[in-house]
Amino acid sequence: AEVDDGSCQSAGCCNSPHPSAGPHAEAEQRSAAMRMIQKSQTIKVPEGVTLDIKARCVTVKGPRGTLFKNFKHCPVDIYKVSANEVKVEKWFGNPKQAASIRSCCSHMLNMITGVTKGFEYKMRFVYAHFPINVAIVEKDTVVEIRNFLGEKIVRRIKCHDGVTVKRSADVKDEISLFGNDVEKVSLSCALINQACHVKNKDIRKFLDGIYISERGVIGGRD
Repeated sequence: AEVDDGSCQSAGCCNSPHPSAGPHAEAEQRSAAMRMIQKSQTIKVPEGVTLDIKARCVTVKGPRGTLFKNFKHCPVDIYKVSANEVKVEKWFGNPKQAASIRSCCSHMLNMITGVTKGFEYKMRFVYAHFPINVAIVEKDTVVEIRNFLGEKIVRRIKCHDGVTVKRSADVKDEISLFGNDVEKVSLSCALINQACHVKNKDIRKFLDGIYISERGVIGGRD
């Protein structure tokens, strides 16, 4: 009688996943086959800006202030090649891990832009009948919205730290948000926008709200 010793008889059997392994095993095998040896990207640090790196924690200092960001969740190496050049690299990573290289570089470039030029977001009031009244209080850090769709409730939105709000002098029904951290500026705009969502009505007809109309650096587009 023949005895099955469990050995594999076909040449290509060991390389292919077991039929019962499922799609996850196939994805892992494809990922292992697509691993790259090394991938990197460098960014330039302009004059007047200091960029310090310690254990994937980046601190950027410039004329407008200081920004800090923690990149420990990213599986990459960040170090300075020279005084004005930073390199982000990944060894033996899959495509998803390698994609975080450009993300880290984009974050650091936004930090450099923030401490040199600053970010400005403009928002416009949209209404059909009931005018939206906006008051800026507490040293330009809190926005109070009244008369949205004729409601008596006062919507009060506190901006994130380092973000200030100004009413545009030359454009009616417009406010501008300024700050060094693009994430905090954009999140503050999102809070203002979400506070004016229309409920229990057809949003195709009731378009009232406060929306972002323009974004870029302070004084003009990037």
